[in-house]
Formats: sequence, C-alpha cells, structure tokens
Amino acid sequence: MTEISSTGISRRGVLLAFAATAVAAAPTFSNAAGFLRGAGDIRRIRLVSPRTGERLDTIYWIEGDYLKEAVREISLFMRDWRTNQVKNIDIRTIDIMAASHNLLDVSEPYTLLSGYRSAQTNAMLRSRSNGVARNSLHMVGEAADLRLGSRSVSQIYRAGVACGGGGVGRYSGSNFVHMDCGPVRTWGR
Repeated sequence: MTEISSTGISRRGVLLAFAATAVAAAPTFSNAAGFLRGAGDIRRIRLVSPRTGERLDTIYWIEGDYLKEAVREISLFMRDWRTNQVKNIDIRTIDIMAASHNLLDVSEPYTLLSGYRSAQTNAMLRSRSNGVARNSLHMVGEAADLRLGSRSVSQIYRAGVACGGGGVGRYSGSNFVHMDCGPVRTWGR
C-alpha cells in the first residue's frame, strides 16, 4: 500500500523525515482536549524503562494516521518485563500519555514503571500490595504507571486529569501516576 515515487522514496518516508525535523518546532498545546481531537500534526511518545534499560522516542501518529510499526514498537516496549509477554497497548492510552507529556512541556522521557501486565504478574503484585486491582486495566493493555524526575506527582496527575480521557490515579507515596483509557475518574493523593 505504500506508494513509491520515481525517486524510490515513499510518501510515508517523506512524512517521517519532515516530522522528525518538525518535532522541535511543534507547538505546545494549551489544552489536551484539543490535542486529542487532532490539533497536532504529529504525536510523539518518549519512554525509558528502569527494569530493562530500554529507551523509546518515537513518532506514532502523523496527520491523522497511526503508524502501525511505531504502535507495535510501543506495545513491545510496554510489555510485561517479568514474563516478556506483549499485548497491544490501546492507542487511547498512548494518546493520553502523549498529551499529558505535552502539557507538562518537558523533553525528559516518562519513566515507565508498569505497562501491560500478564494475569500472573498482576496476581503476584496483588498478593504483595492492596493497591493492585483484581481486574486491572494493565492486564488488557489499557494502563500505564509513569513518573518524571523533573515534575511532581501532582503536576503529572493534573496534566492527566486535564486530558479528560480516562482514569488518573495519584500515588504520591510511591512517586508515580497511573493513566488509563477506562472510564473518566480520579483517585489518590
């Protein structure tokens, strides 16, 4: 389906090249709702995993199109690192994470503490903590636990809430914020 021009360059390749140079010039959006409605021409996510040592900095959406390869790369990155199982991460969760990050006006990547969790991992974590839900949205690829070194839990929480796209939980004692694409709700302190 990719169109190749007489020069051998695909339309997608040209868009990616332009997007890579445009990222630095991309505007900071004054509200996440506009961003989620498509106010931006590109969407980018930056993540680092302290568990695996991996880093991810990718553009996953250009001019209304999700880039399947980038979304797969995000899902692989957000895998259950304990079991190495991969689940497709819901693009709505990725959008909420990206919009929140954009509102915070930082270039620092999110530290991903937990993305997808297998049922086994969730049960193990649940046996160790009363803060883990039995039917966690992590188990269906719809949630992420995140932190930033340069922003407080309260700042990240407020950015997530401003998106109005799902659940946002504040875990100040553990220094992270939960974001998911489930029903809009908030919790924690």
